[in-house]
Amino acid sequence: MVKLEIDHVSKRYWLERDAREVPVLIDVTLSVADGEFLAIVGPSGCGKTSLLNIVAGLLPCEQGSVKIDGRKVDGPGIDRAVVFQQSSLLPWRTVAGNVRYGMELQRRFDKAAMDERAGYFTKLVGLGGFERHYPSELSGGMQQRVNLARALAADPVVLLMDEPFAALSPIRSTRVSTWPTASRC
Repeated sequence: MVKLEIDHVSKRYWLERDAREVPVLIDVTLSVADGEFLAIVGPSGCGKTSLLNIVAGLLPCEQGSVKIDGRKVDGPGIDRAVVFQQSSLLPWRTVAGNVRYGMELQRRFDKAAMDERAGYFTKLVGLGGFERHYPSELSGGMQQRVNLARALAADPVVLLMDEPFAALSPIRSTRVSTWPTASRC
């Protein structure tokens, strides 16, 4: 079953300084099956981030379409979560508050479920004990792990990750039980 379908997507950027268009994506077509993991590899500036932002609904494409579960992507949606290259945390929120943020926007989890999920995914990324810390009190790698926990806690259908591990140092494995199958609210 096809989960994500990218069909003949093209994207160009206009460079004011040079008064010219730069094509970054030309007629990109691919599909990703349910449960499949896909990595897009290429040199800097080749359009990887642009493609992820189009799939996330954060950037329009000039041609083509993107569908998730057969529904056209025409803007951001709760079925997708993005782990950006930068941690993009809210500085006035604690680790727990940042992890809860995506769930709060969705409004599909009650407070108890959000608390449980935030605690679970904070521990999963190795930040148990840091729930009450603010981003300014964390290293860059720790901030990126909060970003990852936030995306996972939101229980997206499609998880988009844009070089999410570049700021991370290797961590020793911690034993965390598998998250029970979540029922959608």
